[in-house]
Amino acid sequence: MQATLAMYIVVCPLVFLGSFMDAIAGGGGLITLPAYLLAGLPVHLSIGSNKLSSAIGTAVSTGRYWRGSCVDRGLVLPTVAAALVGSWLGAKLSLITGERLLQLMMLAVLPVSAVVVLRNKDFSCRRVPSRRGQLAIATVASVFIGGYDGFYGPGTGTFLIMVFTMLCGMDTLTASGNAKVVNLSSNVAALFAYLFSGEVQLPLSLAAAVFSILGHWLGAGMVLKNGAKIVRPIVLVVMGILFVKIIGDLI
Repeated sequence: MQATLAMYIVVCPLVFLGSFMDAIAGGGGLITLPAYLLAGLPVHLSIGSNKLSSAIGTAVSTGRYWRGSCVDRGLVLPTVAAALVGSWLGAKLSLITGERLLQLMMLAVLPVSAVVVLRNKDFSCRRVPSRRGQLAIATVASVFIGGYDGFYGPGTGTFLIMVFTMLCGMDTLTASGNAKVVNLSSNVAALFAYLFSGEVQLPLSLAAAVFSILGHWLGAGMVLKNGAKIVRPIVLVVMGILFVKIIGDLI
């Protein structure tokens, strides 16, 4: 399928907006994937193209967090490995399980998550686990949330930030950095599946990747400057949008 000028006009600005939001608190796919669909691409081609532009942009924000020493590097290898396995299993499961079941589960999970965020104004952990406990929680969470990313996807980074701050005891900056590392891993695993199946519109997604890079660069910069002040409200916005989207898909 050939990309037209109209497709570039629709996709690129929306990818910038979604990437900016994604770098701050995850959930950018709620904007970037519909952008490809709105431009007229078929569903699988939209998903594959979105994975390419998103993965490139996420690599940029991940690099910025890494250079800013906002990544707990001792957790990188186990959580990346867990995310890769989880994403692969999630993608396989999506081929044999209806998406509706997960959507119904998310309708129950999202309101509870929102209440937790509202009650925890500073994203703090009441009882910071030991290093071994922190490693176990982060790894298990990466498997399951990586699986969610492979199966469904929207809000992956948001859920990772919540787990890393509230259960692992990370500060907001470190949680955002580690969430990006894990999210990048799950994105790459899914991307290769779509590339091998020919479901990527390369010219359009590479052009959109330029805007994704800009959005991720600016969004990560805002987090590095403002920390939890900017992350917490965006997390709530992401969960609200995701809740509305799931209801709309089910109706």
